[in-house]
Amino acid sequence: MTTESGPTKPGERGGATAGGIFADRILTIPNVLSVLRLIGVPLFLWLLLVERADGWAFALLVASGFTDFLDGKLARLLDQSSRLGALLDPFVDRLYLVTTLAAFVIRGLIPWWVAVILVGRDLVLTLTLSVYKRRELDPPDVIYLGKAATFALMSALPWLLAGQMDWALAGFGRAFGGAFLVWGTAVYVWTGMLYTGKAVAVARAIPAAAHRTR
Repeated sequence: MTTESGPTKPGERGGATAGGIFADRILTIPNVLSVLRLIGVPLFLWLLLVERADGWAFALLVASGFTDFLDGKLARLLDQSSRLGALLDPFVDRLYLVTTLAAFVIRGLIPWWVAVILVGRDLVLTLTLSVYKRRELDPPDVIYLGKAATFALMSALPWLLAGQMDWALAGFGRAFGGAFLVWGTAVYVWTGMLYTGKAVAVARAIPAAAHRTR
């Protein structure tokens, strides 16, 4: 859950191998980690909403963030990029984000409007990708400030959950998580506006490609 939620470039996780050619491999270490994270989504919801086992839900949320970071590193280090990974990893990221935000709203850990803003930002950026597709252009480069905002948000959620646990750092967790949530949300929205501005500029400056006919 630590990746920037803007447009995903092929080489950032499971995209292109050397020479820009996608590998058709399925059984790779990064893909296995992504599948494990996918399986963890319903487990996390069950722990948080049904069992109210906040400690285990916290551990699973942290583990998901770590494996998200790890699978991208391993894909590059082991040269195990794949078409499946390019699709699966961002899908699991978005799914974890949406389900975690929804679960936190249900538990009353964050205001509902914060979740609407964060999910709405990603929906808007998804729509802007059609601007580049219609002009046969690559998506815009990732704004690294957006990565910082995503990191802040994904750090805020575990700390907010830690603030619900019966332990010495509960007060710190609520304060620290709340501060990261406010900062991360503000910067996340700002970078979303930057991405949208880029798409509008492209739409105005470059005409859409004519449809090819046979």
